[in-house]
Amino acid sequence: MRDTLTGSRIRERRQISGLRQAELARQVGISASYLNLIEHNRRRIGGKLLVDIAGALSVEPSLLTQGIEETLISALREAAADAVGQKAEVDGLEEFAGRFPGWSAVLAQMHRRVVSLERTVETLSDRLTHDPHLAASMHEVLSTAAAIRSTAAILAEPGEIEAKWRDRFHRNLHQDAERLAESSKALVTYLDDSEGQGDLRGIPLDAVEAFFAEQGFHFPEIESGDQTSDIPLDGLESAAARKVAAGLLDLYAADARAMPLDKVCAALNAADPEPLALAAAFSVDLATVLRRLAFLPEGILTRPAGLVICDASGSVLFYKPVPGFALPRHGEACPLWPLFTALNRPLVPIRKRIVQLGRAAAEFECFAIAWPQPTEAFGDNPVYRSVMLVLPAEGVERRAETASHVGASCRICPKRDCSARREPSILSEGF
Repeated sequence: MRDTLTGSRIRERRQISGLRQAELARQVGISASYLNLIEHNRRRIGGKLLVDIAGALSVEPSLLTQGIEETLISALREAAADAVGQKAEVDGLEEFAGRFPGWSAVLAQMHRRVVSLERTVETLSDRLTHDPHLAASMHEVLSTAAAIRSTAAILAEPGEIEAKWRDRFHRNLHQDAERLAESSKALVTYLDDSEGQGDLRGIPLDAVEAFFAEQGFHFPEIESGDQTSDIPLDGLESAAARKVAAGLLDLYAADARAMPLDKVCAALNAADPEPLALAAAFSVDLATVLRRLAFLPEGILTRPAGLVICDASGSVLFYKPVPGFALPRHGEACPLWPLFTALNRPLVPIRKRIVQLGRAAAEFECFAIAWPQPTEAFGDNPVYRSVMLVLPAEGVERRAETASHVGASCRICPKRDCSARREPSILSEGF
């Protein structure tokens, strides 16, 4: 219970009832000045006086004393923290929630809905370029959510709003909410009916990554010295997927031979791995170390490890996800990731602190290097690949370097004034 907010609720209920402060004070037998102190939460109230005031306002006493749940306060704080270009008065958050419990719940619900919609946008961003219907549907959902947020922000501003304007805003909010519900329903129906768009496992690289994920990105048989040909490629139906998987397993086996698991565990600082030191200790290149760290059994490192491998065109050849890290699987990724900048400086190791922009900014420590593939003849142009190890930075001591801000892709990146931007963000309407 938050009894200190009872006065705010009394003031709000009195204003809704159209009673003047002096009139309510007269009805309950106290002075207007004392009621003013109560309404500004400077005097506690309870017992008979609370019952009398509730009777005069035609409400149950519990409606005046019922506290705002911590979850609601927390949700409002998250909404305030996530607001782009807005500075909410968080010091008065509890009083606002006490005065407007209904609108507080609406704002919290809308914030949760916006968060959910943005997550959907990130998940489906790869399809937006190739699916005009989906792009239009998502734009409709986001623009409607932006309209709801704008209207709610006006209603939440301090001060009284004329009745005719308040009613107009209420109608707009109701109409936009109905439009959001309809457009969201249509989008869900479209996605549920989009079986003809193809199973992602039909794409060789996606099928291989799913196969590795099912194995936990670790193969004890290979660690024990078994041949990669002995690994059953269950679930890989196409010859292309099996060929890609066989190549990656051969690379895995070569890394395991160069860096045996028991020796890696003995030499590894699990809390803060030093890839260059490991490369020197095992006399291997940095790319081998980064791959090896990403494919260690779960629990060896204190943090989950993600991995991305790409070629010189920027096409992703392998992707091991890590919580909070989002990189488009099929192109249009942010070029500021160390994975891509390493291609501009082959054989130069890169270590950068990265903040990935989004609803909840995630911070990572990234290690990357680009290296040439073996050539078959003198004079052949080198073919480069780049690899990036991704480790969550949470709980790790911050180093002196300044974190770089990157997005997933231009389409859903909120970063402003970015020299690498290729197209405007669909989140530019205040999200």
